[in-house]
Amino acid sequence: MPDFNPKLILYTPDALNPQGQEVLRHFPQAERQEIKQHNRLPDLGLGHYKIKSDVLVLGKLKSLECKWSGRSADYIAPSLANGCFGGCAYCYVDRHKKVNPITLFSNVDEIMAAVDQHVMGLPWPKIPNQTDPIFYTYDIGCNSDTSIDYSLSDGIRQVLDAFRQHPRAKATFATKFVNSEMLSFDPQRKVRIRFSLMPASVSKLVDVRTDSIEKRLAAINDFYDAGYEVHVNFSPVIVYGGKAWRQDYRELFQQLNEVVRADVKAQLKAEVIFLTHNRQQHDANLLINPKAEELLWMPELQEDKQSQLGGWNIRYQHQLKAKMIAIFEQLIQDEIPWCEIRYIF
Repeated sequence: MPDFNPKLILYTPDALNPQGQEVLRHFPQAERQEIKQHNRLPDLGLGHYKIKSDVLVLGKLKSLECKWSGRSADYIAPSLANGCFGGCAYCYVDRHKKVNPITLFSNVDEIMAAVDQHVMGLPWPKIPNQTDPIFYTYDIGCNSDTSIDYSLSDGIRQVLDAFRQHPRAKATFATKFVNSEMLSFDPQRKVRIRFSLMPASVSKLVDVRTDSIEKRLAAINDFYDAGYEVHVNFSPVIVYGGKAWRQDYRELFQQLNEVVRADVKAQLKAEVIFLTHNRQQHDANLLINPKAEELLWMPELQEDKQSQLGGWNIRYQHQLKAKMIAIFEQLIQDEIPWCEIRYIF
C-alpha cells in the first residue's frame, strides 16, 4: 500500500471539527490552504496523478442520504470520502471530475447518525436476500477506497466500530489495496471487505498505482483470520484478445483456488461487473494512459447505453454480453464451483 504524505491540505472551515483537526495533526508537514467548497478546487497546476499524490482535501458532507443499491449492498451510505490515491483507467469517480484528489469528510458522527436513523426505520427482522441473510448492508466505499482512507483518518475506524456494534447493520466496501493496519481491528464479521480481482497482466495496465493482484490474493486468508467477512469482486471484467481473456480468468480462478483455505472458501462469495466505459474518459485516457485504452475502448464490441443516473456510457453490446456472462459463469463452475456468484451484470 502506498505511503501517502500530502504536501498540501485544502480545507473548508466547516470541516475543522475535532475529526478534521485530527487529520491536520496527522500531517503536520503539509501546507494548509482554506477553500470555500470541497468540490470546487483552485487550479494548482498539477497533473492527474500528481494531485492524487500531493493533495488532500477536507470537507463537510452536506448530503446525508442513504441510497438504494440492491447489488453490492442493500444501501449506499453517505460518502466518508471521495477520490483515491489510485488512478484506475476505468474509474467512474475520476470520470466526473477534472482533478480528483482524496477528499475526506470530517462529519462522521452526522454520517453515522443518518445511517442509524435510516436502518432503524426499516422493517425488522430483515427479509434475507443476496446482500446478507441477517443484516442490512451499507456500502461505505463507493466513491473512495476505504483501505487507503483508514490510514488517513480515525473517523474511518469510528465508522467501522459503529457498524461492529450495530444490531441491524453491516458495513461493506471493495478495495484494491491491502492495508495491514486494518488487521488489528476486530470487526467480528460485521465488516465485509471485497478484494477486487482481475488477471494480473491486465491489472498492471489499468489498475494504476494499486496493490498487485498477487498481494490482494495473499491477503484474503489474513483478513478472514482478523475477523472480517471476505468476498471477491471481479470488476471490471474486460474482454480482450478473442478468447485470451477466458484463459487469463481461468488462471486467475486457479490461483484463487490454490491460495484460499477451505474454511475461508466456505464464506467467500463473488460479485461480477463487466466493464462500463465513457467517451469523455476515453479522451482523457488517451492523454494520460493510452495503452489502457487498447483494452477498454473496443467499439466493435461496445454500444452506447444510458446509465441509471441519466448519463451516457459505453458497455458491451447486450447480445454479446449475455454470451460473455454465460462464459464467465461456466469458468467459475469449472475452476471454483465453491464460489457463489452473488450477482453478475
